[in-house]
Amino acid sequence: MDHLPRFTAAAVQAAPVYLDAAATVDKAIGLIAQASAGGAELVVFPEVFVAGYPYWNWTMNPVQGSPWFERLHRASIDVPGPHVDALRAAARQYGVVLVMGVNERAPHSLGVLYNTLLTIGADGELLGVHRKLVPTWAEKLTWTGGDGSSLKVHHTPVGPLGVLACGENTNTLARFTLLAQGELVHASAYIALPVAPADYDMADAIALRTAAHSFEGKVFSVVACSTISPEMVDTIAGEDEDVRRMLARPRSALSGIFGPDGRPVTEPLIDDEGIVLAEIDLARCIQPKQMHDIVGHYNRFDVFRLHVDNRPRTPVTFTAPVHPATPATPATPATPEEDS
Repeated sequence: MDHLPRFTAAAVQAAPVYLDAAATVDKAIGLIAQASAGGAELVVFPEVFVAGYPYWNWTMNPVQGSPWFERLHRASIDVPGPHVDALRAAARQYGVVLVMGVNERAPHSLGVLYNTLLTIGADGELLGVHRKLVPTWAEKLTWTGGDGSSLKVHHTPVGPLGVLACGENTNTLARFTLLAQGELVHASAYIALPVAPADYDMADAIALRTAAHSFEGKVFSVVACSTISPEMVDTIAGEDEDVRRMLARPRSALSGIFGPDGRPVTEPLIDDEGIVLAEIDLARCIQPKQMHDIVGHYNRFDVFRLHVDNRPRTPVTFTAPVHPATPATPATPATPEEDS
């Protein structure tokens, strides 16, 4: 690779317009414009930014939360679809590579929602649709897991780009799969998690995981996390003061940009809404790899081997094409010669 890009990246830390996909996409487009005005060529948004995270899985029992699943389903989007088209148009208009977290409806089942990261090129092309492989803990009440077909590194104007959602960034093999495809820019998307156990500091956890991937892979990481707005607190907690106090917990979100030495390139943003901008120079990835290149000389591929099943998984496989709109062709009667 003769040319290693040098560019400005943006990590967006913001709250969605909760359970309103159209309004959230409009907000996202405004934030893309703001990041672009700051010089950003890569803009990364939080996990399921469109149109919010199912906090009720943590604050209610499954029976109480079931109507909320329906609300989230109705607020989710189709891929492809008009909301994706609007995001593609924004990426093209502002000339940015865009990573956006969405709740994606499955085309085959009303019971299936995916936690999905869209990767959109600066020309507006939809490059990737990554569905979170394993929903974390209480998230299993909402999302269906994806498959290995979307563990891809995309070649973009800002360099080889890979994406993972939240807890996937603790999955060593998923991360290695991206690094082994030549990833140099890693986008990770998170949600604010004030509902975590009392001894869990989400801001520290995000920083630790991001630093680990950057240092291990000698790559740049752009991490974007959502926040919780007062309107979201009203919607989720209502009159429940315990839940209100829980959702107000500090150090629940962190966004920033980390270099191949594992250190933040600039000061991360904690809890507040805003955009973190920083310059990324991929040439800084070269010298650290001379020391530790875990996808090259610093590995023993004669000892270790990773097999990834990257086949798309579908609920049914037909042995012949199915055309439900076409009437079946009647069988041709056999001729006497054929009967003999």
